[in-house]
Amino acid sequence: MANAPASTPEVPFLRDPRVRSVLWQALLILLLIAAAVGLFLLAAANLQRAHITSGFGFWNQPAGFDISQTLIDYSSSTSTYGRAFWVGLCNTLLVAAVGIVLATIVGFTIGIARLSTNWLVAHLAAGYVQLIRNVPLVLQLLFWYNAVLKALPNFGDSIHLPGGGYLNNRGLYLPAVDFGGGGDVVLAALGAAIAIMIALVVLARRGRIAAGLATALALAGLIGLPVGAALVSGAQVSFVFPQLSRFNVRGGLEMTPELVALLTGLVIYTGAFIAETVRAGLSAVQRGQVEAAQALGLSRLLTLRRVIIPQAMRVIIPPLTSQYLNLTKNSSLAVAIGYPDLVQIFTGTVLNQTGQAVEIVAVTMAVYLVISLTTSFVMNIYNARMALRER
Repeated sequence: MANAPASTPEVPFLRDPRVRSVLWQALLILLLIAAAVGLFLLAAANLQRAHITSGFGFWNQPAGFDISQTLIDYSSSTSTYGRAFWVGLCNTLLVAAVGIVLATIVGFTIGIARLSTNWLVAHLAAGYVQLIRNVPLVLQLLFWYNAVLKALPNFGDSIHLPGGGYLNNRGLYLPAVDFGGGGDVVLAALGAAIAIMIALVVLARRGRIAAGLATALALAGLIGLPVGAALVSGAQVSFVFPQLSRFNVRGGLEMTPELVALLTGLVIYTGAFIAETVRAGLSAVQRGQVEAAQALGLSRLLTLRRVIIPQAMRVIIPPLTSQYLNLTKNSSLAVAIGYPDLVQIFTGTVLNQTGQAVEIVAVTMAVYLVISLTTSFVMNIYNARMALRER
């Protein structure tokens, strides 16, 4: 008769590793919930003791203060604190979007220059990176605002720029495009054309459409859709040049000194970090790839565009995302030079007038969190498309 296999001794319930792991995690969750509830009750008690009301009742109250730069309609006499929040948010998004584009251009240019075979170009780029990265950003913002822009000539001695612009200590004045009342339709058509162009590029990379055809269709849409929208809506596109009057500048696009100083400081500062990221990514490409491209007769420019940069982007994108996030968050330093961003307006003026510290700071933190997560999400999608896939 065969021997029966020995039975495995039963493990007590509380000594089962899986059960103990679940219990410890449940206990940790309960402790975190208890801590959150305790902090909430403590904050509520302190607010009640200080006779400070809680909630968002202040949102629809009249603001009663002016804002130097508004991208949307705003009036100090009729607009609310909620409207002031949206004004500050639009100003922050403007700086973030324009700053990211310009810092990317500066960073890639300097990063490529650092690897130049020209001794002077390479060392000038290296000096720029070492100087800018080791000086605090807030000092650079103060330098551009106080030492450069405020030192420009007065209004009466404005510097005439090529193309019809003016520069003085009040700001930068440039020609603007006027659509004659049909601007919304033309801008919507331009946005649709850009979306179609991106879709065509994606299809061309997947091989579902010829690259030449995709380029032709993209150019046709980029030109045809806005022009067609202008014709349908009756918009009359014209350039409005700034005109100097006795005490002011009429017409055109005005950029305040605070905006110019903030953008200049953020772009130059972040561009130095992006340059190091680009240099590291380009250096990571194997030398054999360059030699193979040269053996095929490709020029240095084509080798850079077709061989080195596409491979280097897999290394560049992750740290580049961090620099985009840093630029967006560093824009909050605008309070140092008086630019009316979200922090200066909402957590500055609105907080001082209403005293709703908890609600205002929480909303501001949530806004920056959403902006950062959205930027990371978009860059992660792009990174996934650029990632090297094994075959």
